[in-house]
Amino acid sequence: MAELERVNHSVRVELLTLRTTGDRVRSVPLPEIGGKGLFTKELEDALRSGRAHFAVHSLKDLPTELPEGLTLACVPVREDPRDVLISRDGKHFAELPRQARVGTSSLRRSAQLKRLRPDLRIKPLRGNLQTRLRKLREGALDAIVLAAAGLHRMELGEQITEYFSSETLCPAVGQGALGIEARADDTKTLELLDALEDPGTRVAVTAERALLQHLGGGCQVPIAASAHRQDDRLALTALVIRPDGSELVQGTELGPAGSGNLEGEAAVRMAEALGRQTAERLLAQGAAAILASLAQQPSPFPAPQSP
Repeated sequence: MAELERVNHSVRVELLTLRTTGDRVRSVPLPEIGGKGLFTKELEDALRSGRAHFAVHSLKDLPTELPEGLTLACVPVREDPRDVLISRDGKHFAELPRQARVGTSSLRRSAQLKRLRPDLRIKPLRGNLQTRLRKLREGALDAIVLAAAGLHRMELGEQITEYFSSETLCPAVGQGALGIEARADDTKTLELLDALEDPGTRVAVTAERALLQHLGGGCQVPIAASAHRQDDRLALTALVIRPDGSELVQGTELGPAGSGNLEGEAAVRMAEALGRQTAERLLAQGAAAILASLAQQPSPFPAPQSP
């Protein structure tokens, strides 16, 4: 955390590297693994035991309900939340040939891609960023869809063929943002981390996470959301979609006038209310039926075959 050392010269951060369940089990699509906290449990265990003072998560992997005694200490400035396409031969999404093989590990991306281009073959893709890029280069896939933020942080932005607008491919809740988790009673660490807090990002992701919590979704459910300022209001766009892309419920709700200028606890409360309001609207418009049916459906990704 070079940024924490930069803003507080008396602090020195020691990196404790841990592998989570989601990191270790890469041969199985995430929806097949199931459960919450696939990328967080081991880090949270280190927090509770005192081995770590804080844990840095990709916020889209952090469950909306945190374990007792832990808190979302700060949310730094958000990276680009959009999804991107990387194709093997430089073709844009609309230019990909029929039956092109497109890799993704995300049900959210898979469902939206199927709705945009039913002719494509969506293939499960796990592994770290370099592994995914290698599979593309080796010819197993024609294109892959990833988060822009990860490529930017790894300084691999030149690999990107095309950025999807959030209207074309709505991002995951919290995508592009980091969430720094700490013990709720560790006052000293919380005070240090406060220097990294970005109020605008906090408000946006609070609205998105409140929506997800009210819908009761996780990485096994195709839910997407994007909150942003629209003039002097906070706008939240969200969707729930069937895994095969056949049915989609989406909508945009606006916070009260002037909500984009609110600060502190008032802004957070408004964002939470906007998330719940948007979720209720989607549920009433048909999302409830989609969500209820998902538990009865098998994963759209086939189980891996034995060699």
